[in-house]
Amino acid sequence: MGGLIPASDDQGLGEGYHSPQVSVQVRLNTNESPYPPPRAFVDALTEAVATLPLHRYPDRRATALRAALAELHGVGPDQVFAGNGSNEVLQVLLSTYGGPGRTIAVFEPTYALHAHIARLTRTKVVVGERHPDFTLDLGEVKRVLSEARPEITFLCSPNNPTGGAESAATVAEVLDLAPGLLVVDEAYGQFAPWSALQLVADGVGLAVVRTYSKTWSMAAARLGYLVGPAPLVCELEQRALPYHLDALKQAAGRLALEYRAEMEARVALLTDERARLAAGLAALAVEAWPSDANFILFRPLARDGAEVWRELVERSVLVRNCSSWARLEGCLRVTVGTREENDAFLAALAEVLS
Repeated sequence: MGGLIPASDDQGLGEGYHSPQVSVQVRLNTNESPYPPPRAFVDALTEAVATLPLHRYPDRRATALRAALAELHGVGPDQVFAGNGSNEVLQVLLSTYGGPGRTIAVFEPTYALHAHIARLTRTKVVVGERHPDFTLDLGEVKRVLSEARPEITFLCSPNNPTGGAESAATVAEVLDLAPGLLVVDEAYGQFAPWSALQLVADGVGLAVVRTYSKTWSMAAARLGYLVGPAPLVCELEQRALPYHLDALKQAAGRLALEYRAEMEARVALLTDERARLAAGLAALAVEAWPSDANFILFRPLARDGAEVWRELVERSVLVRNCSSWARLEGCLRVTVGTREENDAFLAALAEVLS
C-alpha cells in the first residue's frame, strides 16, 4: 500500500523557521513596524481594490509595480523581480542558482532563512565565522570563498540578528572576492547609512533583496523584491510559478511607494527611538551591540537569557529569544517599538534584572 514519504531530515532541515506568536500587550519580537500604514494609503488601496478585475488573472509580469520600484531605485524595470515576501524571492533565487552539487556561503551568526531555504533546495551550505564582536572577518571571507567557490555568497546588511551594517568598502571587497553571485539582504536597509543598491548594474554579480514588511508597514501583505542584473531577473521570472503575485499585492506595493515621505519620517522616528532604547539598555546589567537596524541584540550579564525571556512574557512583553542559538548563547533581541512600548519593555526588563 502506498503512502506519504516523510521528508528526510539528514540535510539539516530541522524544525523549520518560526517566531512564537504569544498574546501579549507589548510585542517586540519580529521587527515589524510598530505603526500601521498611513490612513491615506489604506483609503487609496481600498479604492483601487474596488476597481480590480478580480475575475481575471493578475499581470504575470507585475509591470506597474516593477516600473514603480525601478523608478524608486533608479534602475530599469527589467532589473526588478517581485515576490510574496523576500522569502519567496530567496526561494526562487536558490531554486535557480542552487540545488544539488551547488554551494552557498553564509557568515554566522546571520539570518537563518538563507541557510534554511538553501537546504530545502538541497544546496550545500558552507559556514564562515564572524569576529567575536559579530563584525565580518574579511580574512575568513577570503578563506571560505577561495576554498568553497560558492555559487552564491550571502550577506545581510544590516545583519540580522546582530544589527550591524556592512560598509561600502566591505561589500565591494566581498563582491570582488565572490566567485559567483553576491546577494545582499537589505530587509532593514532603510535604517542603514548606505545601500548596496548603489553597486547594482548589468554585468555585476550583485543582487539586493528588500521587503515591504518593515518600514513600509506591510508585513501582513507579504511583499518583497530583488534588484539585480537584467539577465538574472530574466532567469528568476522563468522559474517563478505562473501568476505568483496577486493583483491586490501588486496594487498595494505600487500605491505604497506614493507615501515615501511618510515612510522616511517613520524611519527617522524609529532611529531616534533606537538611540533612546540603546541608552536605556546601557543603564541596565546587559551587554548590547550597536545596531543599524530597527532592533537591538543584547545579553543579560547576570541572568540566564531564557529565564529573562520567560519573565518578560509574564509581564506581557515579548522579545525574540536567541539564547539557545549557536554563537548567541544567552542573547535576546528586541524590536524598536513605539515610545510607549519601549518604555514598557525597559521597565519590565529593569524589574526582571533587579
